[in-house]
Amino acid sequence: MTWQLYQYICLIWMAFGLATFFYLLRVQAPFGRHVRSGWGPTISNRLGWVVMELTVLIVLGLVFFNCRQDGTISMPMAVTLGLFMAHYVHRSLIFPQFLRTRGKRMPLVIALSAMGFNCMNGFLFGYYFGHFANYPADWLSDVRFQSGLVLFIFGAAINVYTDYKLISLRKPGETGYKIPQGGIFNYLSCPNHFGEILEWVGYAVLSWSLPGLVFAFWTFANLAPRALAHHRWYQEQFPNYPVARKALLPFFW
Repeated sequence: MTWQLYQYICLIWMAFGLATFFYLLRVQAPFGRHVRSGWGPTISNRLGWVVMELTVLIVLGLVFFNCRQDGTISMPMAVTLGLFMAHYVHRSLIFPQFLRTRGKRMPLVIALSAMGFNCMNGFLFGYYFGHFANYPADWLSDVRFQSGLVLFIFGAAINVYTDYKLISLRKPGETGYKIPQGGIFNYLSCPNHFGEILEWVGYAVLSWSLPGLVFAFWTFANLAPRALAHHRWYQEQFPNYPVARKALLPFFW
């Protein structure tokens, strides 16, 4: 595949992301607190998380090593890829084990659509790093890598901390929802989504790559509408929900 064709594919994929953004503003994805009937067969919530998130690691690995059959990889590329993989190892193998969602299920179509997205994402990253990426030996000291790394770590820390904070609100055996309090939750309904968006914006900068940019765009397109839906849900379910709290961006939105 030529670089030009690869760019066209990325642009088309971004167009799908834009369409998805506007669709999700109108239709809430039916999983988690928004799960509802009418979306076909369902699977275990925990199993769905493992399968759909593990997909990206499998596809990325297959595509990358098929492109680089000599197996060579520079240190800057290893670190850049390692950061991406660390997120998904946690997301697919560690995070689901802490979910307190016994008995909760998600529509199979949601898991399959997420797997489809992760197949495409894994392909774009695997092919880029396998064919086109060429980082200089001093890339890890480049201001783009270092500034992006700060954003990536900061966003990941917010994402992980707030995810586990939300999990801790539900005591063993409980199934309902509560209003999260304290820290960044005093300003945002969905700081976990804010953190994940910031994380992948940082990754786009530190990797200085087209697939990084595309993925950051898709992350916003997917999570921003969900954050707005969560915010409205909190307001509807809890009459005493803090009025000043925003959905996704502190003080603004």
